[in-house]
Amino acid sequence: MNPAAFDPSMDDLPSEYTPVRAPRGPTLQCRGWPQEAALRLLSNNLDPEMARDPEHLVVYGGRGKAARSWKEFHRIVEALRTLTEEETLLVQSGKPVGVFPTHPGAPRILIANALLVPHWATDEVFWDLEARGLTMYGQMTAGSWIYIGTQGILQGTYETLRALARREFGQEDLAGKWMLTSGLGEMGGAQPLAATMLRGCALVVDVDPRAIERRRKLDYLDAEARNLDEAIGSIRDALTDQRSVSVGLSMNAADAYPELLARGVVPDIISDQTAAHDLQIGYIPQGLIPATAAELRSRDAPGYLARVRSSIRTEAEAILELQAKGAKAFEYGNNFRAQAKASGVDRAFEIPGYVPRYIRPLFAVGSGPFRWVALSGEPEDIRRLDRRVIEEFREDRALVRWIEIAGKRVRFQGLPARIAYMGYGQRERFGHLVNRMVREGELAAPVAIGRDHHDSGSVASPYRETEAMRDGSDVIADWPILNALLNTASGATWVSVHHGGGVGIGNSIHAGFVLVADGSDRAEAAIGRVLNNDPGIGVARHADAGYEESIATARDARFRIP
Repeated sequence: MNPAAFDPSMDDLPSEYTPVRAPRGPTLQCRGWPQEAALRLLSNNLDPEMARDPEHLVVYGGRGKAARSWKEFHRIVEALRTLTEEETLLVQSGKPVGVFPTHPGAPRILIANALLVPHWATDEVFWDLEARGLTMYGQMTAGSWIYIGTQGILQGTYETLRALARREFGQEDLAGKWMLTSGLGEMGGAQPLAATMLRGCALVVDVDPRAIERRRKLDYLDAEARNLDEAIGSIRDALTDQRSVSVGLSMNAADAYPELLARGVVPDIISDQTAAHDLQIGYIPQGLIPATAAELRSRDAPGYLARVRSSIRTEAEAILELQAKGAKAFEYGNNFRAQAKASGVDRAFEIPGYVPRYIRPLFAVGSGPFRWVALSGEPEDIRRLDRRVIEEFREDRALVRWIEIAGKRVRFQGLPARIAYMGYGQRERFGHLVNRMVREGELAAPVAIGRDHHDSGSVASPYRETEAMRDGSDVIADWPILNALLNTASGATWVSVHHGGGVGIGNSIHAGFVLVADGSDRAEAAIGRVLNNDPGIGVARHADAGYEESIATARDARFRIP
């Protein structure tokens, strides 16, 4: 790599927004498929079909970005195009800062996003640094270049609601039940489809009618109601007819929830999936729409935040009252409870978190949101992989059922991709299968394999993934750092460490990886290490915390606990 590629005076690179789309097909723009995969997935994150606000490089989750600026995006692209198999690119909060000599088995890219010394890890300090161009909020899969659209959270939402149905209602799905929730953004947009996949009904409110329109176009939402009466009527009719339906309503949650309470309308399930972790832009207060909210923010930031906190308080109090009347309430990981408590709702944490109540049994055995992307851009590559998963994992009925449903009901965004909860042992088995299919020409091009940072052993987030750990180790952040170090040592194609994703600055540390299955012997060896070790550290983390199922899984694992 020519060091001049990192010269800040490279004024010939574009600095303004122009739409980008990931390259497709077998032709390489880089010197190998690992580098090509990074270029394609970075570009895919910012595809207008994928990103929430591509002009400003925002992918999802409030202000989660893929690169610090458009100039830095193009510098990353130029670095990837010339990166050799004996070099590693370092990316510091969305900015390429150096290419160093390593070796073919090392990661091609190492990424760190939004990391601050803990004493200074506050919103005020971080966003000031961000405004000065010194850092970037990478969320989770935005800044690690493995975002796959709303499908990326869809199965997690599906698994959460499936576990809720079993625990709260003693049934395998949500037939005959309905859910009230809010937020139809890049994460929250999964909620209505997950509910109807489980034969339930959902009423989802969002203050922005454009979000409702987008979810309908992507087939994540069935219908839009003109008012609350129509919305309630649609839900009641569907329940009477034993149908599932999802209904969107353009209304502020802080208006809708208290109004339903006043009418005595109690949902079976209640939650919130606004981007409440980022109060500056992620939660629109009562009486405002996105445009007027932006104007007030710029004119009177303290007054705006006061209105936000008042609205969160109103919504949280309504949720608690509906919970007292029988609704099964939970927070779905957006830091809503902490924001509500800071806004004056002392009982906010009486709303349970979804991980300790519903998902931890999966995390304890190394299961979590595993994903793969067809670098060819060919949907048929994903369909071929769907068929092989159904054939090869037929003993796992839950996995097979998910793949069958997703194949019928999930529309691809950007590069075709699939997500599935796979556990320890399954991921490695799948990875070898994919690499063999690439080598034997069954797929049109290599496949990028990764996961959400929201996983078994890759995150410390005491308001979400590590809430209420059995041994009280909720805030211990050694584990995601060990995860990143282990994936680096194991030969992942790229590895990332982030701060704050999903729950906000000061509230989490988390790590991710991507591994490219290109059919080579080198990829085969890396699969055997990475896809064993990455979920394995999740098993070890939970075994260390005292979970019996984790200890039992570790006894037969391909790693040792001293």
